[in-house]
Amino acid sequence: MAANITDIAFQSTQIHGMNVHILPTGKFKTTTIVTMIEQALSEETVTKTALLAMVMKRASARFPETKLLRAHLDFLYGAIFDVDVTKKGERQILQIYMEVPNEKYLSKEDSLLEQAIQFVGDMLTRPHVENGAFLEKYVAQEKETLRKRVESLIDDKMKYANQRITEEMCKGEPFSLLIQGRVKDLPAITGQELYTYFKQITTTNPINMFVVGDVAPQEVEQAIQKHIPLERSQVGALEISQAAVKVADEREVIDRLDVNQAKLNIGCRTHITYKDEDYPALLLYNGVLGGFPHSKLFVNVREKESLAYYAVSRLESHKGIMMIMSGIDVNKYQRAVEIIKQQMDSMRQGKISEEEMSQTRATLSNQFRELLDSARGMIEFTYNGLVSGRKRRLDELLKGIETTTIEDIKKVAEKVEIDTIYLLRDKKGEA
Repeated sequence: MAANITDIAFQSTQIHGMNVHILPTGKFKTTTIVTMIEQALSEETVTKTALLAMVMKRASARFPETKLLRAHLDFLYGAIFDVDVTKKGERQILQIYMEVPNEKYLSKEDSLLEQAIQFVGDMLTRPHVENGAFLEKYVAQEKETLRKRVESLIDDKMKYANQRITEEMCKGEPFSLLIQGRVKDLPAITGQELYTYFKQITTTNPINMFVVGDVAPQEVEQAIQKHIPLERSQVGALEISQAAVKVADEREVIDRLDVNQAKLNIGCRTHITYKDEDYPALLLYNGVLGGFPHSKLFVNVREKESLAYYAVSRLESHKGIMMIMSGIDVNKYQRAVEIIKQQMDSMRQGKISEEEMSQTRATLSNQFRELLDSARGMIEFTYNGLVSGRKRRLDELLKGIETTTIEDIKKVAEKVEIDTIYLLRDKKGEA
């Protein structure tokens, strides 16, 4: 029986040029396998990567029809499987997710773990292709699905506003790209081109595979050796542009659509990323300012002044950005901006109560400790360290949260600069 864990410490090795990280634990009744393929965010590849994720999960050589693939997942006691894309700073990550019950809890002789790894191997090394191309039928269907997904962004005004401020604030930077790609790229992508791209990223791009569950590391490694025979001879680190962006002037951008509630988003450059020493202080800064229901934005903008339906801030810690997001009546726009800036000034002046500090410390600490109860959370925490180049231990981060002072938060607050103020409003009234 694998031991229960009090910190997040994967055992790491290399198999077929792939970084494999295994965490044996008796905490879960399932085994979680997550494979991350890294790609630099770029106009050339962002749409192909998003489309590839959708095509990959349609079929494999062993299960050439989607219904056969789904039937096999049912056969594996309702295994959960997905392929998706996410964004971390200037990186686009293609993720293959697999979760199966641990056979120790089932009356089944066969190794579900090995079958799950074989299934992941199907995705990575045995896709369903004909004449050196993904099936045009699947490619065409998924292009249409992806087109609809990108175009429907405008229907979710909160997400739309988040994307628009990102585009305006990070114009000319890869981070401005929507993770699902661009509709205009879709017509030119063929099944052959997509398969060529699939072979490129699975043979040369960084791949990290994580396995969490009540497993024996040696058995996991043997199954990967057997079922995922990747040929990876030219693997290298991606070239990621991390140029620091200086804020010259605070910009205002106003969009008009048919909306009932205006969206006020303020994009800030923190000039601090996950790998930096003052990252724990940044977490507390964001927590006190707008991360939680007890935060200054919620209490002052929403509760005291009744200026917003919601008012929160969140970090993109690999990019060094903080987004403040609120839903307001458009006639309260100027006052809402004024009050938000007042809260940021309070942070710079160190006007933070002991109650705000203790509540934020406790909430942050609880959030990070809860990672120990989530296989996905532990994988995400560890992968953040790998991507950033700073492998943090959980106990180290918790200590940083506990020992950060108001003076430390003031220093962070002095670095934070407003870059762009974005308003999504109705089509009536004055500009």
